[in-house]
Amino acid sequence: MKKLVLSAAALLASTMMFAQVGWSFDKSHSSVKFSISHMVVSDVQGAFKKFSGTIVSEKDDFSDVKVEFTIDVNSIDTDEPQRDAHLKSADFFDIASYPSIVFKSTSFTKVSGNKYKLVGNLTMHGVTKSVSLDVTNGGTIKDPYGNKRTGFKVTGVINRYDFGLKYNAVLEAGGLTIGETVDFVGSLEFIKK
Repeated sequence: MKKLVLSAAALLASTMMFAQVGWSFDKSHSSVKFSISHMVVSDVQGAFKKFSGTIVSEKDDFSDVKVEFTIDVNSIDTDEPQRDAHLKSADFFDIASYPSIVFKSTSFTKVSGNKYKLVGNLTMHGVTKSVSLDVTNGGTIKDPYGNKRTGFKVTGVINRYDFGLKYNAVLEAGGLTIGETVDFVGSLEFIKK
Protein backbone atom coordinates (compact mmCIF):
# COMPACT_ATOMS: atom_id res chain seq x y z
CA MET A 1 0.00 0.00 0.00
CA LYS A 2 2.86 2.38 0.86
CA LYS A 3 4.45 1.78 -2.56
CA LEU A 4 1.12 2.47 -4.26
CA VAL A 5 0.73 5.80 -2.44
CA LEU A 6 4.31 6.82 -3.29
CA SER A 7 3.83 5.85 -6.95
CA ALA A 8 0.59 7.84 -7.12
CA ALA A 9 2.30 10.86 -5.54
CA ALA A 10 5.20 10.62 -8.02
CA LEU A 11 2.76 10.37 -10.94
CA LEU A 12 0.80 13.40 -9.69
CA ALA A 13 3.99 15.43 -9.22
CA SER A 14 5.24 14.58 -12.72
CA THR A 15 1.84 15.43 -14.24
CA MET A 16 1.85 18.79 -12.48
CA MET A 17 5.38 19.50 -13.71
CA PHE A 18 4.46 18.78 -17.31
CA ALA A 19 1.16 20.70 -17.12
CA GLN A 20 2.99 23.98 -16.68
CA VAL A 21 4.07 25.45 -19.97
CA GLY A 22 7.23 27.53 -20.09
CA TRP A 23 7.90 30.30 -22.60
CA SER A 24 11.20 32.03 -23.33
CA PHE A 25 11.90 35.46 -24.84
CA ASP A 26 12.34 35.99 -28.53
CA LYS A 27 14.81 38.81 -27.93
CA SER A 28 14.99 39.83 -31.58
CA HIS A 29 11.29 40.72 -31.45
CA SER A 30 11.14 42.25 -27.96
CA SER A 31 12.05 45.61 -26.47
CA VAL A 32 11.97 47.49 -23.15
CA LYS A 33 11.71 51.27 -23.54
CA PHE A 34 11.15 54.20 -21.22
CA SER A 35 10.62 57.95 -21.22
CA ILE A 36 11.00 60.66 -18.60
CA SER A 37 10.26 64.36 -18.53
CA HIS A 38 13.21 66.66 -19.23
CA MET A 39 13.11 70.32 -18.15
CA VAL A 40 9.31 70.10 -18.09
CA VAL A 41 9.03 70.83 -21.84
CA SER A 42 9.94 67.47 -23.42
CA ASP A 43 10.72 63.82 -22.81
CA VAL A 44 13.96 61.88 -23.02
CA GLN A 45 13.54 58.34 -24.28
CA GLY A 46 15.71 55.32 -23.86
CA ALA A 47 15.82 51.54 -23.77
CA PHE A 48 17.44 48.63 -22.00
CA LYS A 49 19.10 46.47 -24.64
CA LYS A 50 19.73 43.35 -22.51
CA PHE A 51 17.07 41.53 -20.54
CA SER A 52 15.98 37.97 -19.83
CA GLY A 53 13.10 36.14 -18.30
CA THR A 54 10.47 33.47 -18.52
CA ILE A 55 6.75 33.04 -18.19
CA VAL A 56 5.09 29.84 -17.00
CA SER A 57 1.38 29.07 -17.32
CA GLU A 58 -0.96 26.10 -17.22
CA LYS A 59 -3.87 27.93 -18.87
CA ASP A 60 -4.23 28.96 -22.50
CA ASP A 61 -5.50 32.43 -21.51
CA PHE A 62 -2.42 32.98 -19.26
CA SER A 63 -4.67 33.90 -16.31
CA ASP A 64 -2.39 31.90 -13.98
CA VAL A 65 0.90 33.10 -15.49
CA LYS A 66 4.03 33.48 -13.38
CA VAL A 67 6.56 36.02 -14.64
CA GLU A 68 10.24 36.50 -13.85
CA PHE A 69 12.09 39.28 -15.64
CA THR A 70 15.62 40.67 -15.25
CA ILE A 71 17.09 43.78 -16.89
CA ASP A 72 20.83 44.37 -17.24
CA VAL A 73 21.08 48.04 -16.18
CA ASN A 74 24.46 48.40 -17.87
CA SER A 75 22.63 48.02 -21.20
CA ILE A 76 20.78 51.34 -20.80
CA ASP A 77 20.84 53.34 -24.03
CA THR A 78 19.49 56.88 -24.52
CA ASP A 79 21.49 57.59 -27.70
CA GLU A 80 23.81 59.85 -25.71
CA PRO A 81 26.92 58.10 -24.27
CA GLN A 82 27.67 60.85 -21.74
CA ARG A 83 24.12 60.72 -20.36
CA ASP A 84 24.22 56.91 -20.29
CA ALA A 85 27.44 57.01 -18.27
CA HIS A 86 25.80 59.43 -15.80
CA LEU A 87 22.75 57.15 -15.49
CA LYS A 88 25.04 54.23 -14.64
CA SER A 89 26.85 56.25 -11.96
CA ALA A 90 26.10 56.52 -8.24
CA ASP A 91 23.90 59.57 -8.96
CA PHE A 92 21.33 57.24 -10.53
CA PHE A 93 21.38 53.45 -10.95
CA ASP A 94 24.82 52.85 -9.38
CA ILE A 95 25.43 49.75 -11.49
CA ALA A 96 28.56 48.85 -9.51
CA SER A 97 26.27 48.07 -6.55
CA TYR A 98 22.96 47.33 -8.31
CA PRO A 99 23.60 45.85 -11.77
CA SER A 100 20.10 44.42 -12.30
CA ILE A 101 16.44 45.33 -12.17
CA VAL A 102 14.31 42.29 -11.25
CA PHE A 103 10.56 41.78 -11.47
CA LYS A 104 8.68 38.76 -10.05
CA SER A 105 4.93 38.53 -10.47
CA THR A 106 2.52 37.95 -7.59
CA SER A 107 -0.77 38.08 -9.55
CA PHE A 108 -2.09 38.31 -13.10
CA THR A 109 -5.76 39.27 -13.28
CA LYS A 110 -7.97 39.42 -16.35
CA VAL A 111 -9.65 42.82 -16.66
CA SER A 112 -11.60 42.19 -19.88
CA GLY A 113 -10.97 40.61 -23.26
CA ASN A 114 -7.20 40.54 -23.77
CA LYS A 115 -6.50 43.14 -21.05
CA TYR A 116 -4.84 42.14 -17.77
CA LYS A 117 -3.43 43.66 -14.60
CA LEU A 118 0.00 42.33 -13.65
CA VAL A 119 1.17 42.89 -10.06
CA GLY A 120 4.59 41.97 -8.78
CA ASN A 121 7.66 42.88 -6.79
CA LEU A 122 10.10 45.17 -8.58
CA THR A 123 13.63 45.35 -7.18
CA MET A 124 15.66 48.32 -8.39
CA HIS A 125 18.57 50.19 -6.82
CA GLY A 126 18.40 47.89 -3.78
CA VAL A 127 14.73 48.64 -3.06
CA THR A 128 11.81 46.24 -3.56
CA LYS A 129 8.29 47.59 -4.06
CA SER A 130 5.03 46.15 -5.33
CA VAL A 131 4.04 47.62 -8.70
CA SER A 132 0.93 47.28 -10.85
CA LEU A 133 1.25 47.10 -14.64
CA ASP A 134 -1.21 47.06 -17.54
CA VAL A 135 -0.89 44.18 -20.00
CA THR A 136 -2.39 43.51 -23.41
CA ASN A 137 -2.02 39.98 -24.80
CA GLY A 138 -1.72 39.93 -28.59
CA GLY A 139 -2.83 36.31 -28.82
CA THR A 140 -1.10 33.03 -29.60
CA ILE A 141 -0.09 31.76 -33.05
CA LYS A 142 1.99 29.07 -34.72
CA ASP A 143 4.79 30.57 -36.81
CA PRO A 144 5.95 29.21 -40.23
CA TYR A 145 8.59 27.09 -38.45
CA GLY A 146 6.07 25.29 -36.22
CA ASN A 147 6.87 27.30 -33.06
CA LYS A 148 4.05 28.47 -30.81
CA ARG A 149 4.35 32.22 -30.10
CA THR A 150 2.60 34.76 -27.93
CA GLY A 151 3.10 38.47 -27.35
CA PHE A 152 2.41 40.97 -24.59
CA LYS A 153 2.52 44.74 -24.38
CA VAL A 154 3.29 45.81 -20.81
CA THR A 155 2.92 49.46 -19.79
CA GLY A 156 3.32 51.27 -16.51
CA VAL A 157 4.48 54.31 -14.59
CA ILE A 158 7.08 54.07 -11.84
CA ASN A 159 8.02 56.77 -9.37
CA ARG A 160 11.82 56.66 -9.36
CA TYR A 161 11.96 58.40 -5.97
CA ASP A 162 10.31 55.31 -4.44
CA PHE A 163 13.45 53.38 -5.41
CA GLY A 164 15.97 55.93 -4.12
CA LEU A 165 16.72 57.41 -7.57
CA LYS A 166 16.39 61.02 -6.41
CA TYR A 167 19.08 62.88 -8.32
CA ASN A 168 17.74 66.17 -9.72
CA ALA A 169 18.45 69.85 -10.24
CA VAL A 170 16.15 72.87 -9.93
CA LEU A 171 15.58 75.06 -12.97
CA GLU A 172 15.79 78.83 -12.79
CA ALA A 173 12.00 79.00 -13.21
CA GLY A 174 11.55 76.62 -10.27
CA GLY A 175 10.77 73.32 -12.00
CA LEU A 176 12.89 70.19 -11.83
CA THR A 177 15.29 69.18 -14.59
CA ILE A 178 14.22 65.53 -14.55
CA GLY A 179 10.73 64.15 -13.95
CA GLU A 180 9.88 62.11 -10.89
CA THR A 181 7.94 59.45 -12.77
CA VAL A 182 9.12 57.17 -15.56
CA ASP A 183 6.77 55.80 -18.24
CA PHE A 184 7.78 52.51 -19.76
CA VAL A 185 6.56 50.03 -22.33
CA GLY A 186 7.70 46.47 -22.90
CA SER A 187 6.85 44.85 -26.22
CA LEU A 188 7.57 41.22 -25.47
CA GLU A 189 7.35 38.16 -27.69
CA PHE A 190 7.73 34.62 -26.34
CA ILE A 191 8.27 31.19 -27.85
CA LYS A 192 6.91 28.06 -26.21
CA LYS A 193 9.73 25.88 -24.88
